[in-house]
Amino acid sequence: MSEQQTVAVIGLGIMGGPMAANLVRAGFTVTGYNRSPQKVERLVEAGGRGAGSVAEAVAEADVIITMLPDSPDVEAVVTGDEGLIAHARSGAIWVDASTIRPDVAVALAEQARAAGLRALDAPVSGGEQGAIDAALSIMVGGEQADFDEVRPVLEAVGKTIVLVGPSGSGQTVKAANQLIVAGTIGLVAEALVFLQAYDVDTDAAIQVLAGGLAGNRILDRKATAMVAGEFTPGFRIDLHHKDLGIVTSAAREAGVAIPLGALTAQLVGATRALGHGDLDHSALMLLIQQLSGRTPR
Repeated sequence: MSEQQTVAVIGLGIMGGPMAANLVRAGFTVTGYNRSPQKVERLVEAGGRGAGSVAEAVAEADVIITMLPDSPDVEAVVTGDEGLIAHARSGAIWVDASTIRPDVAVALAEQARAAGLRALDAPVSGGEQGAIDAALSIMVGGEQADFDEVRPVLEAVGKTIVLVGPSGSGQTVKAANQLIVAGTIGLVAEALVFLQAYDVDTDAAIQVLAGGLAGNRILDRKATAMVAGEFTPGFRIDLHHKDLGIVTSAAREAGVAIPLGALTAQLVGATRALGHGDLDHSALMLLIQQLSGRTPR
């Protein structure tokens, strides 16, 4: 795949915006569309092109990337008279980097293939900082040949890029990822509130915990901000709540018990119900503090 090929990015939010900018920096011709025109203008300022509709964005694209909040959003953009399938050129590769239900990913991939497109579900992990740093982990479902062809595009936005199986597999692996991340955030939050209750030097405690078997990315990336009560969203509670709904539904369908995951999903839902949906998912700590009768510091 040459650098002159055109990439369309649909959805220029917290994740899609930096991804599109990194594609521009990598030398690709990038056309972006977003319902909020200000985000399109940001891409244009970064050297990309703007489009006024999905149809306009995808018309000449060799690769189309969608980065949207939920399954209905992807369905709305992909299907219908003004959708991606109706207006993309035959043979184009559609990469859905959104996090959606695996069954929806499979159904949409089948529709896209029937229309002459090549579909990959390729959800990402790494949050806003990973998107900015072009260091995302990308789990891909689809055909090997399509994956191989689009890999240079994915390498412009990600660091760990793995084909994990046929269509829908990327979304299944992403569901497992979100299960682990939410559970880890919950345990880190509990540990920090526990340390605070005993007036331990939390910065020192984070340092030593991160260096041992308890070490994890949440401690590395989020614990200091959690202690400071800073929950500027890199990935919002609202979105993780949605993702855990995908996990619990898929696990039930497969007959898999996820007792810790189900409890974590309830805790994330409760945090959202308290009005913290727009905060970073590490704001789960606010609920732990409240349940512990402790005032956030």
